[in-house]
Amino acid sequence: MKRKIIFYLAAFILSAAGTTQAQIIINPKKVLERKAADRVNKTIDKAADQVLDSITGKNGTAPKKDDKVIVNSKTAADTTIKKGNDAQQPLQAFSNYDFVPGERLIFLDDFSQDAVGDFPALWTTDAAGEVNTLSIAQGHWLNLNSTEGNYWMMKDIAFPKNFILEMDIVPKKKGGRFAADLVLFGEASHSEMDKNGDPGICGLHITIATSYWQTTGYKKGTTEKLTGQSTVNVVEPEKLNHVIVWVQNRRVRIYHKGAKVIDIPTNIYEGSEFKRLCIKLYRGASCASFISNIKVTDAAPDMRSKLITEGKIVSYGVYFDVNKDIVKPESYGTLKGIADVLNENPRVKIKIVGHTDADGADAANLDLSKRRAAAVKAELSKTFGIDAARMETDGKGEAQPVAANDTPSNKALNRRVEFIKL
Repeated sequence: MKRKIIFYLAAFILSAAGTTQAQIIINPKKVLERKAADRVNKTIDKAADQVLDSITGKNGTAPKKDDKVIVNSKTAADTTIKKGNDAQQPLQAFSNYDFVPGERLIFLDDFSQDAVGDFPALWTTDAAGEVNTLSIAQGHWLNLNSTEGNYWMMKDIAFPKNFILEMDIVPKKKGGRFAADLVLFGEASHSEMDKNGDPGICGLHITIATSYWQTTGYKKGTTEKLTGQSTVNVVEPEKLNHVIVWVQNRRVRIYHKGAKVIDIPTNIYEGSEFKRLCIKLYRGASCASFISNIKVTDAAPDMRSKLITEGKIVSYGVYFDVNKDIVKPESYGTLKGIADVLNENPRVKIKIVGHTDADGADAANLDLSKRRAAAVKAELSKTFGIDAARMETDGKGEAQPVAANDTPSNKALNRRVEFIKL
């Protein structure tokens, strides 16, 4: 009788699950055994309802935070991630984040234009990979679902001497040491696939590992390597990690989880020029990862000149989660720069204006932009002591784009906060 119950319950659940896109892994026998002691008097129908609720949530809501979830994927075994929900960290905790992204967005790929299950259109590989969605973070993610191989961005990127590179990474919890080895390099002519360990004519390896960070500058014609290493605030498997790399000529700094984890003044060979990006995984060393939101901006605008002389600063360094108005702590450097200018010029008043891209309803975007501007004002007042009476706020939603809302990069240009001198 017990075997029949398990058989019918499994058939019922799998039939229901088959109508969804996500693959679902369950063990009806274990579920029943776990619930038998306190639900012996329940009916089989009631037990089935409880099982379905534990998988999909009542009325189709999201799973409980401790459940394991299979993301939309063709390779389900590689994409099991525990659902978690980290608390918002205070802005002040990120006081070591002294970088300030510039006004020019150089590159962005968040894989939003790629279909789930496909390999992203702007990349190529000699390994396995596909775009997935995850339960612990919004958006599309490139699943580096191989333990060895190379992933090349096919488009040339005009890296300046001073730039900031950011990316989100969720390392997988399975073997290996490296979450990813990010390589910036230069080459004499464009090559879609340079499989050399040190590609091109010069470059910088940014090794993101689960137990350390390492940076390695290299150049053809010499066997010497310029290296730096740190074990501070390493990335955590199965969690969202936001990694920031600030390059200033030959100097390399990396930031993560409220701290500067590496600062090497001569980490890049003199005369190196970067224009390519790739990610490497190494046999026996890589645990692989999901990556998204790869962004490159120029860095360190002269805030005093921009605000006092030109009367306006356009900022891409105030960070929010999608559709939220809470200022993320990585915004510390940008807001501190604004606060310093206001403290040096006590008679200056400003208007803070929020802008969004065109995704979503017009009214919702307008409301979001206004709430974000108000949140920036609140942080400047609370964290940096700027008198609230010196600041006005407004939001324009999607009404004043600076680029067409047709690509991820252009949408990112429209998502901005402006500080205007009154």
